[in-house]
Amino acid sequence: MKHLTLFLLCVALVGCAGVQKEAKYPTGMDRDGVKQDDIYGEKESIFGEDGLRIFGDRKSDSAGSTDVITVNSYLWRASLDTVSFMPLTNVDPFGGVILTDWYSDPDKQDERYKLNVFVIGSQLRSDAIRVSAFQQKKKLGKWVDVNVDSSIATKIEDAILTRARQIRIAKNEG
Repeated sequence: MKHLTLFLLCVALVGCAGVQKEAKYPTGMDRDGVKQDDIYGEKESIFGEDGLRIFGDRKSDSAGSTDVITVNSYLWRASLDTVSFMPLTNVDPFGGVILTDWYSDPDKQDERYKLNVFVIGSQLRSDAIRVSAFQQKKKLGKWVDVNVDSSIATKIEDAILTRARQIRIAKNEG
């Protein structure tokens, strides 16, 4: 056990030998006013020429930029339009996630709804949208979860799909 500890201590000390003695603010220039790229050459990334890519693949469009949003833009805009009357708590266009906060209809103050909308496809198809609906009712001054009719989520999905088709048609005609 002593030898292992001594070995690890030596490795740690040897590893620290290349550490800079003086911290420098990364300005791109050294203290003499010479650009660091002139001294050290072009900087390289450990992730390669294109950098680290988390979303999508490496396909490029005609302009040469890479696509990073993998959700259908018509479904995304239609989802935002459809749930825009509800307060939004989280909106992630890259992941295709829209989370709403609780919403109560002014005519029915004793019940409220919350939606989670997931745009999960890049094509305008019915299986590219998923909605989860939650409902609570006020009982004795406290909000209590109740089962939501599954047709509510289906109706919202249908409304989003209808709106997405309208947006696509309007764009193609305009």
